[in-house]
Amino acid sequence: MMNRVLREIRKRKLTGWVWCSLALTSLILLPNLSILSPLFTPATENWFHIQEYLLADYLKNTFAIVGGTAIFSALLGTLLAYIITFYEIRGSKLLHLLLILPLAIPPYIGAYVYAEMLSYTGTVQRFVRYGLGISAPQSMYNIMHIPGAVAMYTLFLYPYVYLLVKSFFSKQSAAVVETAQSLGKSQKEIFLFLLIPLARGAIVGGTTLVILEVLNDYGVVRYFGIPTFTTAIFRVWFSLGDIDTAIRLSGVLMLTVLVFVAAEKLLRGRRKYQYATAQIRPIRKRPLTGFYRLFAWGTIGTCLALALGIPVLQLVYWAILSFDRIASMDLFSITLNTLEISTVASIFIIVSAVILANTARLQSSWISTFLSKISTIGYAIPGAVIAMGVLLFILSLENELTSRLPIKNTAFLSSSMAMLIFAYFVRFLTIAYNSVETGFDKIGLRFYEASISLGKGNLRTLFTVDLPMITPALVSGFILVFVDILKELPLTMILRPFNYDTLAAKSFEYANDEMIHETAMTSLVIIALAAGSIILLYVLNRRNT
Repeated sequence: MMNRVLREIRKRKLTGWVWCSLALTSLILLPNLSILSPLFTPATENWFHIQEYLLADYLKNTFAIVGGTAIFSALLGTLLAYIITFYEIRGSKLLHLLLILPLAIPPYIGAYVYAEMLSYTGTVQRFVRYGLGISAPQSMYNIMHIPGAVAMYTLFLYPYVYLLVKSFFSKQSAAVVETAQSLGKSQKEIFLFLLIPLARGAIVGGTTLVILEVLNDYGVVRYFGIPTFTTAIFRVWFSLGDIDTAIRLSGVLMLTVLVFVAAEKLLRGRRKYQYATAQIRPIRKRPLTGFYRLFAWGTIGTCLALALGIPVLQLVYWAILSFDRIASMDLFSITLNTLEISTVASIFIIVSAVILANTARLQSSWISTFLSKISTIGYAIPGAVIAMGVLLFILSLENELTSRLPIKNTAFLSSSMAMLIFAYFVRFLTIAYNSVETGFDKIGLRFYEASISLGKGNLRTLFTVDLPMITPALVSGFILVFVDILKELPLTMILRPFNYDTLAAKSFEYANDEMIHETAMTSLVIIALAAGSIILLYVLNRRNT
Protein backbone atom coordinates (compact mmCIF):
# COMPACT_ATOMS: atom_id res chain seq x y z
CA MET A 1 0.00 0.00 0.00
CA MET A 2 2.81 2.38 0.89
CA ASN A 3 4.54 1.62 -2.44
CA ARG A 4 1.32 2.57 -4.21
CA VAL A 5 1.28 5.87 -2.34
CA LEU A 6 4.88 6.60 -3.34
CA ARG A 7 4.19 5.76 -7.00
CA GLU A 8 1.18 8.09 -6.98
CA ILE A 9 3.30 10.85 -5.44
CA ARG A 10 5.80 10.56 -8.31
CA LYS A 11 2.99 10.93 -10.85
CA ARG A 12 1.36 13.95 -9.23
CA LYS A 13 2.72 17.36 -8.36
CA LEU A 14 1.71 17.33 -4.73
CA THR A 15 1.68 20.28 -2.36
CA GLY A 16 3.77 20.74 0.74
CA TRP A 17 0.70 19.84 2.79
CA VAL A 18 0.76 16.29 1.41
CA TRP A 19 4.49 15.94 2.01
CA CYS A 20 4.05 17.08 5.63
CA SER A 21 1.16 14.66 6.08
CA LEU A 22 3.23 11.85 4.59
CA ALA A 23 6.06 12.60 7.03
CA LEU A 24 3.67 12.63 10.02
CA THR A 25 2.01 9.40 8.89
CA SER A 26 5.41 7.75 8.51
CA LEU A 27 6.25 8.74 12.08
CA ILE A 28 3.13 6.89 13.22
CA LEU A 29 3.68 3.81 11.06
CA LEU A 30 7.37 3.22 11.77
CA PRO A 31 7.04 2.50 15.53
CA ASN A 32 4.19 0.07 14.84
CA LEU A 33 6.21 -1.67 12.13
CA SER A 34 9.11 -1.92 14.58
CA ILE A 35 6.95 -4.23 16.70
CA LEU A 36 6.23 -6.57 13.80
CA SER A 37 9.80 -7.18 12.62
CA PRO A 38 11.02 -9.16 15.70
CA LEU A 39 7.99 -11.47 15.41
CA PHE A 40 9.76 -13.29 12.58
CA THR A 41 12.86 -14.09 14.67
CA PRO A 42 13.23 -17.36 16.65
CA ALA A 43 11.29 -17.34 19.94
CA THR A 44 12.96 -17.62 23.34
CA GLU A 45 12.32 -20.17 26.09
CA ASN A 46 10.29 -17.61 28.00
CA TRP A 47 7.85 -17.35 25.10
CA PHE A 48 7.40 -21.12 24.88
CA HIS A 49 6.80 -21.24 28.64
CA ILE A 50 4.21 -18.45 28.44
CA GLN A 51 2.58 -19.99 25.39
CA GLU A 52 2.19 -23.36 27.10
CA TYR A 53 1.27 -22.37 30.66
CA LEU A 54 0.20 -18.71 30.86
CA LEU A 55 -1.17 -17.44 27.54
CA ALA A 56 -4.58 -19.02 28.07
CA ASP A 57 -4.91 -17.28 31.45
CA TYR A 58 -3.92 -13.93 29.94
CA LEU A 59 -6.57 -14.34 27.25
CA LYS A 60 -9.23 -15.51 29.70
CA ASN A 61 -8.62 -12.71 32.20
CA THR A 62 -8.38 -10.02 29.53
CA PHE A 63 -11.61 -11.08 27.81
CA ALA A 64 -13.42 -11.48 31.15
CA ILE A 65 -12.50 -7.95 32.27
CA VAL A 66 -13.20 -6.41 28.87
CA GLY A 67 -16.50 -8.26 28.44
CA GLY A 68 -17.78 -7.46 31.92
CA THR A 69 -16.80 -3.81 31.71
CA ALA A 70 -18.35 -3.44 28.25
CA ILE A 71 -21.69 -4.88 29.39
CA PHE A 72 -22.02 -2.90 32.62
CA SER A 73 -20.71 0.37 31.14
CA ALA A 74 -23.18 0.09 28.26
CA LEU A 75 -26.06 -0.61 30.64
CA LEU A 76 -25.21 2.16 33.11
CA GLY A 77 -24.31 4.80 30.50
CA THR A 78 -27.43 4.13 28.42
CA LEU A 79 -29.76 4.12 31.43
CA LEU A 80 -28.38 7.41 32.77
CA ALA A 81 -28.59 9.02 29.32
CA TYR A 82 -32.22 7.92 29.02
CA ILE A 83 -33.18 9.30 32.44
CA ILE A 84 -31.48 12.68 31.92
CA THR A 85 -32.82 13.13 28.37
CA PHE A 86 -36.44 11.99 28.63
CA TYR A 87 -37.53 12.95 32.17
CA GLU A 88 -37.92 16.15 34.14
CA ILE A 89 -35.27 16.21 36.84
CA ARG A 90 -34.46 19.27 38.90
CA GLY A 91 -30.94 20.48 38.17
CA SER A 92 -30.55 18.24 35.12
CA LYS A 93 -27.85 20.47 33.58
CA LEU A 94 -25.74 20.25 36.73
CA LEU A 95 -26.38 16.52 37.01
CA HIS A 96 -25.28 16.10 33.39
CA LEU A 97 -21.98 17.79 34.18
CA LEU A 98 -21.50 15.76 37.37
CA LEU A 99 -22.17 12.51 35.50
CA ILE A 100 -19.32 13.37 33.12
CA LEU A 101 -16.79 14.23 35.83
CA PRO A 102 -15.85 10.61 36.75
CA LEU A 103 -13.75 10.78 33.58
CA ALA A 104 -11.45 13.06 35.60
CA ILE A 105 -10.60 10.16 37.93
CA PRO A 106 -8.27 7.58 36.37
CA PRO A 107 -9.48 4.02 37.11
CA TYR A 108 -6.19 3.16 38.82
CA ILE A 109 -6.73 5.95 41.37
CA GLY A 110 -10.26 4.72 42.02
CA ALA A 111 -8.86 1.21 42.49
CA TYR A 112 -6.31 2.42 45.07
CA VAL A 113 -9.03 4.23 47.01
CA TYR A 114 -11.59 1.42 47.15
CA ALA A 115 -9.04 -1.32 47.83
CA GLU A 116 -7.67 0.62 50.80
CA MET A 117 -11.12 1.66 52.07
CA LEU A 118 -12.24 -1.98 52.11
CA SER A 119 -9.02 -3.35 53.62
CA TYR A 120 -8.89 -4.56 57.25
CA THR A 121 -7.68 -1.17 58.52
CA GLY A 122 -9.73 0.79 55.99
CA THR A 123 -12.61 3.19 56.61
CA VAL A 124 -15.40 0.74 55.78
CA GLN A 125 -14.22 -2.20 57.87
CA ARG A 126 -13.40 -0.03 60.88
CA PHE A 127 -16.87 1.53 60.72
CA VAL A 128 -18.56 -1.87 60.45
CA ARG A 129 -16.49 -3.40 63.28
CA TYR A 130 -16.43 -0.54 65.76
CA GLY A 131 -19.40 1.59 64.68
CA LEU A 132 -21.93 -1.16 64.01
CA GLY A 133 -20.35 -3.94 66.05
CA ILE A 134 -20.61 -6.39 63.15
CA SER A 135 -17.94 -8.94 62.33
CA ALA A 136 -17.85 -10.30 58.77
CA PRO A 137 -15.45 -12.55 56.83
CA GLN A 138 -12.56 -10.75 55.20
CA SER A 139 -13.49 -12.21 51.83
CA MET A 140 -16.66 -10.09 51.80
CA TYR A 141 -14.58 -6.92 51.55
CA ASN A 142 -12.06 -8.14 48.98
CA ILE A 143 -12.39 -6.44 45.58
CA MET A 144 -8.92 -7.30 44.25
CA HIS A 145 -10.19 -9.76 41.67
CA ILE A 146 -11.74 -9.69 38.19
CA PRO A 147 -15.27 -8.62 39.28
CA GLY A 148 -13.69 -5.87 41.38
CA ALA A 149 -11.65 -4.66 38.40
CA VAL A 150 -14.80 -4.66 36.26
CA ALA A 151 -16.53 -2.53 38.91
CA MET A 152 -13.65 -0.02 38.95
CA TYR A 153 -13.54 0.31 35.18
CA THR A 154 -17.33 0.64 34.96
CA LEU A 155 -17.53 3.39 37.58
CA PHE A 156 -14.90 5.59 35.95
CA LEU A 157 -15.36 4.81 32.24
CA TYR A 158 -19.17 4.70 31.81
CA PRO A 159 -19.22 8.44 30.81
CA TYR A 160 -17.88 7.45 27.38
CA VAL A 161 -21.13 5.58 26.72
CA TYR A 162 -23.25 8.17 28.54
CA LEU A 163 -21.93 11.08 26.46
CA LEU A 164 -22.47 9.46 23.07
CA VAL A 165 -25.89 8.03 23.89
CA LYS A 166 -27.03 11.27 25.56
CA SER A 167 -25.99 13.20 22.46
CA PHE A 168 -27.91 10.78 20.24
CA PHE A 169 -31.06 10.84 22.39
CA SER A 170 -31.02 14.65 22.52
CA LYS A 171 -31.18 14.85 18.73
CA GLN A 172 -34.26 12.63 18.41
CA SER A 173 -37.63 14.07 17.40
CA ALA A 174 -40.57 14.00 19.77
CA ALA A 175 -42.57 12.44 16.92
CA VAL A 176 -40.64 9.18 17.32
CA VAL A 177 -41.76 8.68 20.92
CA GLU A 178 -45.26 10.10 20.36
CA THR A 179 -45.91 7.71 17.48
CA ALA A 180 -44.96 4.76 19.65
CA GLN A 181 -47.18 6.04 22.46
CA SER A 182 -50.13 6.39 20.07
CA LEU A 183 -49.72 2.71 19.25
CA GLY A 184 -50.17 1.86 22.92
CA LYS A 185 -46.53 1.18 23.76
CA SER A 186 -45.41 1.67 27.36
CA GLN A 187 -42.33 3.68 28.36
CA LYS A 188 -40.49 0.43 29.06
CA GLU A 189 -41.32 -0.94 25.60
CA ILE A 190 -40.34 2.34 23.92
CA PHE A 191 -36.98 2.30 25.71
CA LEU A 192 -36.17 -1.36 25.06
CA PHE A 193 -37.57 -1.90 21.58
CA LEU A 194 -37.35 1.55 19.97
CA LEU A 195 -34.75 3.81 21.51
CA ILE A 196 -32.05 1.22 22.19
CA PRO A 197 -32.14 -0.20 18.63
CA LEU A 198 -32.01 3.35 17.25
CA ALA A 199 -29.06 4.20 19.51
CA ARG A 200 -27.15 1.01 18.71
CA GLY A 201 -24.40 2.88 16.87
CA ALA A 202 -23.87 5.33 19.74
CA ILE A 203 -23.92 2.54 22.34
CA VAL A 204 -21.42 0.43 20.41
CA GLY A 205 -19.20 3.46 19.74
CA GLY A 206 -19.08 4.45 23.41
CA THR A 207 -18.54 0.86 24.52
CA THR A 208 -15.65 0.51 22.07
CA LEU A 209 -13.94 3.52 23.66
CA VAL A 210 -14.39 1.86 27.06
CA ILE A 211 -12.87 -1.39 25.74
CA LEU A 212 -9.85 0.42 24.32
CA GLU A 213 -9.31 2.20 27.66
CA VAL A 214 -9.50 -1.13 29.53
CA LEU A 215 -7.01 -2.80 27.18
CA ASN A 216 -4.67 0.17 27.63
CA ASP A 217 -4.85 0.23 31.43
CA TYR A 218 -2.01 -1.06 33.56
CA GLY A 219 -2.59 0.46 37.00
CA VAL A 220 -5.77 -1.40 38.05
CA VAL A 221 -4.76 -4.92 36.98
CA ARG A 222 -1.22 -4.44 38.29
CA TYR A 223 -2.41 -3.26 41.70
CA PHE A 224 -5.07 -5.98 41.93
CA GLY A 225 -2.55 -8.64 40.90
CA ILE A 226 -4.57 -9.87 37.90
CA PRO A 227 -2.39 -11.38 35.13
CA THR A 228 -3.35 -9.80 31.79
CA PHE A 229 -1.45 -8.99 28.61
CA THR A 230 -0.47 -5.53 29.82
CA THR A 231 0.94 -6.75 33.14
CA ALA A 232 2.69 -9.62 31.37
CA ILE A 233 4.40 -7.22 28.95
CA PHE A 234 5.72 -5.15 31.87
CA ARG A 235 6.82 -8.22 33.84
CA VAL A 236 8.61 -9.93 30.96
CA TRP A 237 10.28 -6.72 29.86
CA PHE A 238 11.38 -5.26 33.19
CA SER A 239 11.73 -8.35 35.41
CA LEU A 240 13.11 -10.85 32.88
CA GLY A 241 14.68 -8.40 30.44
CA ASP A 242 13.24 -10.38 27.51
CA ILE A 243 12.25 -7.79 24.92
CA ASP A 244 11.52 -10.38 22.20
CA THR A 245 8.92 -12.15 24.35
CA ALA A 246 7.40 -8.82 25.35
CA ILE A 247 7.09 -7.95 21.66
CA ARG A 248 5.33 -11.25 20.93
CA LEU A 249 2.87 -10.57 23.74
CA SER A 250 2.33 -7.12 22.26
CA GLY A 251 1.57 -8.74 18.91
CA VAL A 252 -1.09 -10.97 20.46
CA LEU A 253 -2.56 -7.95 22.25
CA MET A 254 -2.71 -6.05 18.95
CA LEU A 255 -4.60 -8.97 17.40
CA THR A 256 -7.01 -8.84 20.35
CA VAL A 257 -7.60 -5.15 19.70
CA LEU A 258 -8.24 -5.86 16.02
CA VAL A 259 -10.86 -8.43 17.01
CA PHE A 260 -12.72 -5.85 19.10
CA VAL A 261 -12.44 -3.16 16.40
CA ALA A 262 -13.79 -5.60 13.79
CA ALA A 263 -16.61 -6.56 16.15
CA GLU A 264 -17.44 -2.86 16.60
CA LYS A 265 -17.73 -2.38 12.83
CA LEU A 266 -19.94 -5.47 12.58
CA LEU A 267 -22.21 -4.43 15.45
CA ARG A 268 -22.64 -0.90 14.13
CA GLY A 269 -23.84 -2.26 10.82
CA ARG A 270 -24.55 -0.11 7.77
CA ARG A 271 -28.08 0.92 8.60
CA LYS A 272 -28.68 4.67 8.76
CA TYR A 273 -31.74 6.57 9.93
CA GLN A 274 -32.98 9.95 8.76
CA TYR A 275 -36.13 12.00 9.14
CA ALA A 276 -38.57 12.49 6.29
CA THR A 277 -39.03 16.14 7.28
CA ALA A 278 -36.67 18.90 8.35
CA GLN A 279 -39.10 20.02 11.07
CA ILE A 280 -37.83 18.08 14.09
CA ARG A 281 -39.59 18.90 17.34
CA PRO A 282 -37.49 18.63 20.51
CA ILE A 283 -38.38 15.93 23.00
CA ARG A 284 -40.83 16.93 25.75
CA LYS A 285 -39.57 15.63 29.06
CA ARG A 286 -42.02 13.63 31.17
CA PRO A 287 -42.45 14.20 34.92
CA LEU A 288 -41.26 11.46 37.26
CA THR A 289 -43.63 10.14 39.91
CA GLY A 290 -43.76 7.37 42.46
CA PHE A 291 -41.41 4.43 42.06
CA TYR A 292 -39.87 5.79 38.85
CA ARG A 293 -38.88 9.03 40.58
CA LEU A 294 -37.27 7.06 43.42
CA PHE A 295 -35.51 4.75 40.96
CA ALA A 296 -34.15 7.63 38.84
CA TRP A 297 -32.80 9.61 41.78
CA GLY A 298 -31.47 6.44 43.40
CA THR A 299 -29.59 5.46 40.24
CA ILE A 300 -28.10 8.92 39.70
CA GLY A 301 -27.28 9.43 43.39
CA THR A 302 -25.64 6.02 43.80
CA CYS A 303 -23.60 6.48 40.64
CA LEU A 304 -22.36 9.94 41.64
CA ALA A 305 -21.58 8.81 45.18
CA LEU A 306 -19.56 5.76 44.10
CA ALA A 307 -17.84 7.31 41.08
CA LEU A 308 -17.22 10.83 42.37
CA GLY A 309 -18.16 11.70 45.95
CA ILE A 310 -16.66 8.81 47.94
CA PRO A 311 -13.29 8.65 46.12
CA VAL A 312 -12.72 12.41 46.30
CA LEU A 313 -13.74 12.73 49.97
CA GLN A 314 -11.56 9.77 50.93
CA LEU A 315 -8.58 11.26 49.11
CA VAL A 316 -9.12 14.61 50.84
CA TYR A 317 -9.21 12.83 54.23
CA TRP A 318 -5.98 10.97 53.47
CA ALA A 319 -4.31 14.16 52.26
CA ILE A 320 -5.10 15.81 55.60
CA LEU A 321 -3.77 12.81 57.56
CA SER A 322 -0.53 12.63 55.58
CA PHE A 323 0.01 16.35 55.14
CA ASP A 324 3.28 16.40 57.10
CA ARG A 325 4.77 13.62 54.98
CA ILE A 326 3.45 15.16 51.77
CA ALA A 327 4.99 18.52 52.66
CA SER A 328 8.45 17.00 52.22
CA MET A 329 7.56 15.82 48.70
CA ASP A 330 8.32 18.23 45.89
CA LEU A 331 4.71 18.36 44.75
CA PHE A 332 5.17 21.65 42.92
CA SER A 333 8.02 20.29 40.80
CA ILE A 334 6.08 17.11 39.95
CA THR A 335 3.01 19.14 39.00
CA LEU A 336 5.14 21.46 36.87
CA ASN A 337 6.66 18.45 35.08
CA THR A 338 3.18 17.10 34.37
CA LEU A 339 1.87 20.42 33.06
CA GLU A 340 5.00 20.91 30.97
CA ILE A 341 4.91 17.53 29.22
CA SER A 342 1.12 17.59 28.81
CA THR A 343 1.06 21.10 27.34
CA VAL A 344 4.01 20.66 24.96
CA ALA A 345 2.74 17.30 23.72
CA SER A 346 -0.82 18.61 23.29
CA ILE A 347 0.36 21.60 21.23
CA PHE A 348 2.49 19.37 18.99
CA ILE A 349 -0.42 16.96 18.51
CA ILE A 350 -2.89 19.75 17.67
CA VAL A 351 -0.50 21.26 15.11
CA SER A 352 -0.04 17.83 13.52
CA ALA A 353 -3.80 17.29 13.47
CA VAL A 354 -4.31 20.64 11.69
CA ILE A 355 -1.79 19.66 9.00
CA LEU A 356 -3.39 16.26 8.41
CA ALA A 357 -6.99 17.49 8.50
CA ASN A 358 -6.25 20.45 6.24
CA THR A 359 -4.54 18.15 3.75
CA ALA A 360 -7.53 15.81 3.69
CA ARG A 361 -9.81 18.82 3.20
CA LEU A 362 -7.90 20.47 0.35
CA GLN A 363 -6.55 17.39 -1.44
CA SER A 364 -9.62 15.41 -2.44
CA SER A 365 -7.70 12.28 -3.44
CA TRP A 366 -7.34 8.77 -2.12
CA ILE A 367 -3.80 9.65 -1.02
CA SER A 368 -4.98 12.22 1.53
CA THR A 369 -7.75 9.86 2.64
CA PHE A 370 -5.24 7.05 3.12
CA LEU A 371 -2.88 9.29 5.09
CA SER A 372 -5.66 10.55 7.36
CA LYS A 373 -6.90 7.01 8.07
CA ILE A 374 -3.44 5.65 8.85
CA SER A 375 -2.62 8.60 11.10
CA THR A 376 -5.53 7.78 13.43
CA ILE A 377 -4.75 4.14 14.23
CA GLY A 378 -2.78 4.94 17.37
CA TYR A 379 -5.69 5.28 19.78
CA ALA A 380 -6.73 1.67 19.11
CA ILE A 381 -3.30 0.39 20.16
CA PRO A 382 -2.62 -0.04 23.92
CA GLY A 383 -0.02 2.23 25.46
CA ALA A 384 2.32 -0.60 26.44
CA VAL A 385 2.46 -1.77 22.81
CA ILE A 386 3.08 1.76 21.50
CA ALA A 387 5.81 2.23 24.12
CA MET A 388 7.65 -0.86 22.87
CA GLY A 389 7.35 0.21 19.24
CA VAL A 390 8.53 3.75 19.97
CA LEU A 391 11.47 2.52 22.06
CA LEU A 392 12.62 0.06 19.38
CA PHE A 393 12.30 2.72 16.68
CA ILE A 394 14.13 5.41 18.68
CA LEU A 395 16.95 3.03 19.66
CA SER A 396 17.48 1.93 16.06
CA LEU A 397 17.40 5.57 14.92
CA GLU A 398 19.94 6.52 17.59
CA ASN A 399 22.27 3.70 16.55
CA GLU A 400 22.04 4.78 12.92
CA LEU A 401 22.68 8.45 13.69
CA THR A 402 25.54 7.90 16.14
CA SER A 403 27.28 5.58 13.67
CA ARG A 404 27.15 8.21 10.92
CA LEU A 405 27.44 11.50 12.84
CA PRO A 406 29.95 12.70 15.47
CA ILE A 407 27.48 12.54 18.38
CA LYS A 408 28.99 11.96 21.83
CA ASN A 409 25.76 11.27 23.72
CA THR A 410 24.59 7.94 22.28
CA ALA A 411 21.26 8.19 24.14
CA PHE A 412 20.42 11.74 23.12
CA LEU A 413 16.89 10.74 22.05
CA SER A 414 15.99 7.85 24.36
CA SER A 415 17.01 9.82 27.45
CA SER A 416 15.02 12.94 26.54
CA MET A 417 11.40 14.02 26.73
CA ALA A 418 11.26 13.89 22.94
CA MET A 419 10.68 10.13 23.01
CA LEU A 420 7.78 10.44 25.45
CA ILE A 421 6.21 13.30 23.46
CA PHE A 422 6.58 11.22 20.31
CA ALA A 423 4.76 8.31 21.98
CA TYR A 424 1.94 10.61 23.10
CA PHE A 425 1.72 11.86 19.50
CA VAL A 426 1.33 8.32 18.15
CA ARG A 427 -1.34 7.38 20.68
CA PHE A 428 -3.46 10.54 21.02
CA LEU A 429 -3.37 12.08 17.53
CA THR A 430 -6.76 10.49 16.78
CA ILE A 431 -8.51 12.58 19.44
CA ALA A 432 -7.13 15.87 18.15
CA TYR A 433 -7.68 14.91 14.50
CA ASN A 434 -11.36 14.10 15.02
CA SER A 435 -11.93 17.43 16.76
CA VAL A 436 -10.10 19.47 14.10
CA GLU A 437 -11.77 17.57 11.25
CA THR A 438 -15.19 18.34 12.76
CA GLY A 439 -14.28 22.03 12.89
CA PHE A 440 -13.19 22.08 9.25
CA ASP A 441 -16.36 20.21 8.19
CA LYS A 442 -18.53 22.88 9.81
CA ILE A 443 -16.96 25.83 7.96
CA GLY A 444 -16.63 24.04 4.62
CA LEU A 445 -14.50 25.45 1.77
CA ARG A 446 -16.41 28.60 0.83
CA PHE A 447 -14.39 30.93 3.09
CA TYR A 448 -11.13 29.33 1.95
CA GLU A 449 -12.09 29.73 -1.71
CA ALA A 450 -13.11 33.35 -1.17
CA SER A 451 -9.75 34.10 0.46
CA ILE A 452 -7.82 32.40 -2.35
CA SER A 453 -9.81 34.36 -4.95
CA LEU A 454 -8.65 37.56 -3.23
CA GLY A 455 -5.02 36.60 -3.79
CA LYS A 456 -4.12 35.15 -0.39
CA GLY A 457 -1.99 32.01 -0.31
CA ASN A 458 -2.86 28.71 1.36
CA LEU A 459 -0.77 29.34 4.46
CA ARG A 460 -1.99 32.90 4.96
CA THR A 461 -5.59 31.77 4.47
CA LEU A 462 -5.12 29.05 7.07
CA PHE A 463 -3.85 31.47 9.72
CA THR A 464 -6.10 34.44 8.98
CA VAL A 465 -9.36 32.74 7.97
CA ASP A 466 -9.61 29.03 8.76
CA LEU A 467 -7.93 28.72 12.17
CA PRO A 468 -9.80 31.67 13.77
CA MET A 469 -13.08 30.11 12.63
CA ILE A 470 -12.29 26.68 14.10
CA THR A 471 -10.82 27.99 17.36
CA PRO A 472 -13.48 26.18 19.48
CA ALA A 473 -12.56 22.88 17.80
CA LEU A 474 -8.85 23.53 18.41
CA VAL A 475 -9.46 24.32 22.08
CA SER A 476 -11.68 21.25 22.49
CA GLY A 477 -9.07 19.01 20.88
CA PHE A 478 -6.32 20.49 23.04
CA ILE A 479 -8.31 19.95 26.25
CA LEU A 480 -9.22 16.35 25.37
CA VAL A 481 -5.61 15.46 24.56
CA PHE A 482 -4.34 17.30 27.65
CA VAL A 483 -6.66 15.34 29.95
CA ASP A 484 -5.71 12.00 28.40
CA ILE A 485 -1.98 12.72 28.71
CA LEU A 486 -2.51 13.88 32.28
CA LYS A 487 -3.99 10.48 33.21
CA GLU A 488 -1.80 8.28 30.97
CA LEU A 489 0.21 5.71 32.94
CA PRO A 490 1.76 2.90 30.78
CA LEU A 491 3.49 5.21 28.27
CA THR A 492 4.71 7.51 31.01
CA MET A 493 6.05 4.70 33.21
CA ILE A 494 8.02 3.10 30.38
CA LEU A 495 9.36 6.07 28.41
CA ARG A 496 9.82 8.95 30.87
CA PRO A 497 13.39 10.21 31.26
CA PHE A 498 15.36 9.06 34.28
CA ASN A 499 14.36 10.85 37.50
CA TYR A 500 11.53 12.66 35.71
CA ASP A 501 8.39 12.28 37.82
CA THR A 502 4.84 13.06 36.78
CA LEU A 503 1.70 13.02 38.91
CA ALA A 504 0.46 9.74 37.42
CA ALA A 505 3.83 8.00 37.77
CA LYS A 506 4.30 9.24 41.34
CA SER A 507 0.82 8.10 42.36
CA PHE A 508 1.53 4.64 40.97
CA GLU A 509 4.90 4.45 42.73
CA TYR A 510 3.34 5.30 46.10
CA ALA A 511 0.54 2.78 45.62
CA ASN A 512 2.99 0.10 44.48
CA ASP A 513 5.00 0.70 47.66
CA GLU A 514 1.81 0.38 49.76
CA MET A 515 1.99 4.08 50.69
CA ILE A 516 -1.66 4.64 49.85
CA HIS A 517 -2.17 7.75 51.97
CA GLU A 518 0.74 9.42 50.19
CA THR A 519 -1.02 8.96 46.84
CA ALA A 520 -3.78 11.31 48.00
CA MET A 521 -2.23 14.65 47.14
CA THR A 522 -0.87 13.70 43.72
CA SER A 523 -4.17 11.99 42.90
CA LEU A 524 -6.17 15.05 43.95
CA VAL A 525 -4.04 17.30 41.75
CA ILE A 526 -4.65 14.97 38.77
CA ILE A 527 -8.39 14.98 39.47
CA ALA A 528 -8.49 18.76 39.96
CA LEU A 529 -6.63 19.48 36.71
CA ALA A 530 -8.69 16.96 34.73
CA ALA A 531 -12.00 18.08 36.25
CA GLY A 532 -11.19 21.74 35.62
CA SER A 533 -10.39 20.94 31.99
CA ILE A 534 -13.60 18.94 31.54
CA ILE A 535 -15.70 21.74 33.08
CA LEU A 536 -14.01 24.29 30.80
CA LEU A 537 -14.75 22.09 27.78
CA TYR A 538 -18.38 21.71 28.90
CA VAL A 539 -18.81 25.49 29.26
CA LEU A 540 -17.20 26.18 25.87
CA ASN A 541 -19.40 23.61 24.13
CA ARG A 542 -22.57 25.03 25.69
CA ARG A 543 -21.55 28.56 24.68
CA ASN A 544 -20.84 27.48 21.10
CA THR A 545 -24.10 25.56 20.93
